[in-house]
Amino acid sequence: MLLKILGTNRFRPLLATLCVYSFAAWALLGQSAQAVPSMSRQTGAACTMCHTTAFGPNLTPFGREFKLNGYVWDSGSSDTYIPPISGMAMGSFSNTKQNQNPPPGPSGFNANNNFAFDQASLFYAGKIWDKVGAFSQWTYDGVNDNLFMDNTDVRFANQIDLFDRDIVYGISANNKPTVQDLWNTTPAWGFPYVSSHVAPTPAAASMLDGGVSGINTGQVGGATLYAMIDRLLYIEAGGYGSFSQSFMIGTGNFNNWGNTPLNRIDGGAPYWRIALQKDWDGHYFSLGHYGMSANVYPNADKSGGTDNYTDLAFDATYQYLANPEHIAELKTTYIRETRDLKASAYLGNTVNRDNYVNTFKINGSYTYAQTYSVALGYNKTWARADTVFDPAGTGQLLPGGNNGSEYFTAELSYVPFGKNYTLLSSLMNLRLALQYVGYTQFDGNQNQAANNNTFYMNGWLAF
Repeated sequence: MLLKILGTNRFRPLLATLCVYSFAAWALLGQSAQAVPSMSRQTGAACTMCHTTAFGPNLTPFGREFKLNGYVWDSGSSDTYIPPISGMAMGSFSNTKQNQNPPPGPSGFNANNNFAFDQASLFYAGKIWDKVGAFSQWTYDGVNDNLFMDNTDVRFANQIDLFDRDIVYGISANNKPTVQDLWNTTPAWGFPYVSSHVAPTPAAASMLDGGVSGINTGQVGGATLYAMIDRLLYIEAGGYGSFSQSFMIGTGNFNNWGNTPLNRIDGGAPYWRIALQKDWDGHYFSLGHYGMSANVYPNADKSGGTDNYTDLAFDATYQYLANPEHIAELKTTYIRETRDLKASAYLGNTVNRDNYVNTFKINGSYTYAQTYSVALGYNKTWARADTVFDPAGTGQLLPGGNNGSEYFTAELSYVPFGKNYTLLSSLMNLRLALQYVGYTQFDGNQNQAANNNTFYMNGWLAF
């Protein structure tokens, strides 16, 4: 109830301002709290063991091993049991080059220069029992004013020695493809790790990148089987299906998408992943492929059959970790999506039956002392719009043209804590970030793309 009150239009600007500037004040005062919450307390390790900048999704090889093994590693001490419960809050300020018309969000935001209480989350993150652990997140969205089930990954993991091969194997039950992934190249945990909730974003995106309504966090559920062989070869396969409407309403996820009919998967949608990795004297490399294919009822309408979406993706990671004072990284992914929209064409919702969305992402970063980080990313999307309205004003649908986008993202971040571990220091962590997104193309438009350029200031607190 308190979150709903604070998230109302009257309190949003004040709350967001207090969040961002109080975060900055804590950082400048240099208080002694130094770690993210539950997982740090469980392992007895500083946040720098798992995260390259001591806070945030970006993982080190140790962090990937911790996730691979089901979030169950601990310090071995049974003196004190603290439930693996954590929380976080995020506030921000956003400015776009041109005022937005209409203003962003459901209500209460300005055409520009918006403070926002982005979100607050509660986590169960750590060991459940023996070889079972979880990362489960429930989030209050302060922009859209709702509460929903967010990223969730529940795992069983074990380890065996088979034919002189060390094998870690397990099962992941999760609510979005790539939430369970170990690498920060896939959509769920890829760069940028934060972005404005009230700035314009390109429309065209692949299914795995959240571009197909109804196949997003909390809208689907699935399970995958996985194995890591000799810390070299990773293989994973499984499938996803749509949650029932009653389940989505109960978890808030249906309301989170605006009470509109959602696309629904027909039966199960297969998902697969394969990757090679090598950690050599502080140089970490990975090269992988992942993909998914889904037959989808558009807007849950079964009268016209199904549309098919198939995503085939490749990704690679390089991390220089030999000297923790100077960490360098380069990550990239390419997703090729083909669409056979036979159902949408039959229902008269599109003229283009054969469509595509192809996305290329690459980003590099430098981190000093796991505290200060500078990152630069480049995104390019080639896409064909499903349909367009006749520019002559007849109201007829015509075959869509280019709907692609191109943009650069530059970010500076500061993480003052998380370098050492004590029980007291594990009660808080903080990340401050300044980000600029510059567009050279936006939804097929090049001439006015720069009007969507966005400056974003973010404060992110975990406790």
